[in-house]
Amino acid sequence: MNRVNETHDPALRSWVVSANAPGCDFTIQNLPFGVFREKGSQGPWRGGVAIGDQVLDLAPLAREGFTDPVADVALRAASGPNLNPFMALGRSSWRALRNALSRGLREGAAQRKRFEQAMIAQRDVEMKLPADVGDYTDFYTSIHHATNVGRLFRPDNPLLPNYRWVPIGYHGRVSSLDVSGDSFRRPQGQTLPPGADVPVVGPSRRLDHELELGLFIGPGNDRGRPITIDEAEDRMFGLSLLNDWSARDLQAWEYQPLGPFLSKNFATTLSPWIVTMDALEPHRVPFRRAAGEPQPLPYLDSPGNRQHGAVDLTLEVLLQTQAMRERGDAPVRLTTTNFSRSAYWTLAQMVVHHTVNGCNLRAGDLLGTGTQSGPDAGEEGSMLELTRGGREPITLPGGEQRTFFEDGDTVVFKGWCERPGAARIGFGEVSATVLAP
Repeated sequence: MNRVNETHDPALRSWVVSANAPGCDFTIQNLPFGVFREKGSQGPWRGGVAIGDQVLDLAPLAREGFTDPVADVALRAASGPNLNPFMALGRSSWRALRNALSRGLREGAAQRKRFEQAMIAQRDVEMKLPADVGDYTDFYTSIHHATNVGRLFRPDNPLLPNYRWVPIGYHGRVSSLDVSGDSFRRPQGQTLPPGADVPVVGPSRRLDHELELGLFIGPGNDRGRPITIDEAEDRMFGLSLLNDWSARDLQAWEYQPLGPFLSKNFATTLSPWIVTMDALEPHRVPFRRAAGEPQPLPYLDSPGNRQHGAVDLTLEVLLQTQAMRERGDAPVRLTTTNFSRSAYWTLAQMVVHHTVNGCNLRAGDLLGTGTQSGPDAGEEGSMLELTRGGREPITLPGGEQRTFFEDGDTVVFKGWCERPGAARIGFGEVSATVLAP
């Protein structure tokens, strides 16, 4: 399959003027999918596409349809209250709808009037999770994060030997997934105070973020029939930003012998727009292991995965405290890193390993990448790493200090792909605010 087509042409411009502005996340080359309704209404949720500062409502377009039968079926599947039916159709349908929408949004498009009538300003809509997520698995794909955290807990043995061979993951909690703009109460649970023999119950004092991406699955697989590395790309619908909030003090007490439980299941926040893997094609880059690292086992390896398995995607974390908000101060950057530098395993390898035992994935399932931390200072994807386990507080521009997050803090993630010769592909943002317990 030709991986790059007319929809990726960096010279394309849209009659939606805001989509052509420098630094715009939602260019005509992007066209991410989400689910929305008018803000403050009780109207129906339906599928939409972000373009500039607007949302293209797919429901009225679906009532008239497209002449291309594949694009028409895809349009109807994408216009409902969740994107699962659209995700289940597969790559040829995703591409057909993307092509039809791109052609209708370009300067000089014959369908401009029809599309204009289906536009709503993003400021006038509210978003929900774009899919009904049946299952959520969180991986641990950044070797830099795994090593940094390992040094804090196991200084003599920071990286366990299986890490270089197995894409590590654990099953997360679907019911506490929510979309950007969420606020949640500080979690409570058991912790073991330093020097104590008996645990106590109370609010977490080591609340942390985890800088991640969320991969939405397209067509699933039958139970007992693993997805191969050559099939995996066609099972991956798209990516969102993901904050897997973590209570580090609860985690330290509970994680042995079975791993995370209450320290992870209270809140996970997703950005509302799914950037399709098709939109990311110009930003796919080779996947390479550093010298001296073992190569993946054969079931996790292929020429295609080596050639374009990684994604050149910049990720950023920002913090705005309650005091900053009251003063009108903008959020301050904590971290900038790059997914292609931070990930030890590719998205396709996550999918393949998840099913190698016969596990069946379904359309709309969510796979988290795990915290993305790069190799250098300033690329740490969690406060646990940034503050060296809370021993080195961060001083913010207004003089406040943080080791972990306090009540009223808002954490924001942003992400974008940008390189010469290709259009910018942005993810918007994901934000959430910590409330008092």
